[in-house]
Amino acid sequence: MGVSIDDVAARAQVSTATVSRALRDLPRVRASTRAKVMAVAAELGYVPSPSATGLATGRTKTVGVLVPFVDRWYFGHAIEGIDQVLRENGYNLLLFSLGGYVHGRQRSFTETMVRNQIDALVVLSLGLTPEELSQLQRTEIPLISVGGPVEGCLGVHIDDDAAATAATLHLVGLGHRKIGHLRGGTEGEYNFKVPALRNLAFERAMAAAGLDVRPEWSVPGDFTVTEGVRAAEKIFDAPGDAPTAVFCGSDEMALGLMFVARRRGIRIPEDLSVIGIDDHDFSAPAGLTTIAQKPLEHGRTATEMLLAELRGKPAAIQDRVQPFELVIRESTAPPQR
Repeated sequence: MGVSIDDVAARAQVSTATVSRALRDLPRVRASTRAKVMAVAAELGYVPSPSATGLATGRTKTVGVLVPFVDRWYFGHAIEGIDQVLRENGYNLLLFSLGGYVHGRQRSFTETMVRNQIDALVVLSLGLTPEELSQLQRTEIPLISVGGPVEGCLGVHIDDDAAATAATLHLVGLGHRKIGHLRGGTEGEYNFKVPALRNLAFERAMAAAGLDVRPEWSVPGDFTVTEGVRAAEKIFDAPGDAPTAVFCGSDEMALGLMFVARRRGIRIPEDLSVIGIDDHDFSAPAGLTTIAQKPLEHGRTATEMLLAELRGKPAAIQDRVQPFELVIRESTAPPQR
């Protein structure tokens, strides 16, 4: 019986995937490990077979995408960008959906779900626990995040702090002093840092302008139109005076707020200015002022980075921060005297 890849792995004290990656000169193998594997393979007279080389990353021509949701605007556009680049390069896409954020519950995603199934993984608007990150690193596949920073993982995203600051300062610059905040409500979720980044940026910008954050005007939503409606009703039903402007952490929440305002006879922008983040497909028809980002391009950029690494180019060493733009439409104006 001939020498197998398992024999080489056992002698070199590494995994079979590492042996195959080292022999194929693929990335994510230390030079010392590669040299050791090559020496052991030569010593044992190991000749890789097609089935053995298939154990390494690069055999499946498939890239996985891990998402908390598949039915929301940012996710859909980012997935489309990822899929475009994969199809252009002869790769397939394998979707892993978690069915939402877990909010402290144990979730089912493990390394066994991806091992030997995909060549690389895109993590979309979702953080990873230290254990999940460790498991994925053991698979030795390239890994990148899209939509927000993930500790321990390269990412492609906008500067959420700067984006939220720009939105807030737009309202302040128009002369608004009574500004509400329809904020992302998942800041307590370990796995998603974007809401907390935007919330803190709003609070800092308000403090820098000498303005108070009114608790009754700061209501959590969940980045959907439905939650925007619910949160807007709480803001409008709060006792006392009303805000003259509201910064919403996403366009979908802003659209929900606009629906409620118009039902109640609150004129936009005469009585209330509204700004969001995203540039959702419905934002231009609704006249919504927003901080525009391009998730399709985020997905394309991240996938191009992954495929370059799979081809043997050095992995990127820092996040790829994407541009954003303040798009002024009809939903913001100076407050009426």
